[in-house]
Amino acid sequence: MKLHELQYTEGARKARKRVGRGTSSGTGKTSGRGQKGQGARSGGGKKPGFEGGQTPLFMRLPKRGFTNINRTEYAVVNIEQLNAFDADAVVCPKALKEAGIVKKELDGIKILGNGTLDKAITVKAHKFSKSAIAAIEAAGGKTEVI
Repeated sequence: MKLHELQYTEGARKARKRVGRGTSSGTGKTSGRGQKGQGARSGGGKKPGFEGGQTPLFMRLPKRGFTNINRTEYAVVNIEQLNAFDADAVVCPKALKEAGIVKKELDGIKILGNGTLDKAITVKAHKFSKSAIAAIEAAGGKTEVI
């Protein structure tokens, strides 16, 4: 099949209803809007969620949860991603950013122990998980909290 041979399936496309084209068209005179009122006016109609003045459902439902504005959010790096660096390298937040492992530093960098580390490297980060510390030291490396 070629691009110029593509066709819509039967009944997939419907012609646009042309309104205001005479009384015999079925949508003449008031163009399917009826007589007067909000729906007949240009720009008329109700906004989504409007319930005729009654308190809308989304306002009646209870509010749930809490967002802590002082929350610290860490950029997460797994142990297996550190294999991209050479042996005996010093891995700091700047090096992680340059290597493209971390896009934004956020409130700090946390190293997690997912995967395996093959090289002995020194890792400087804001936080480490216990499994990450164990994995780095097992590979002969060092961890340093900034």
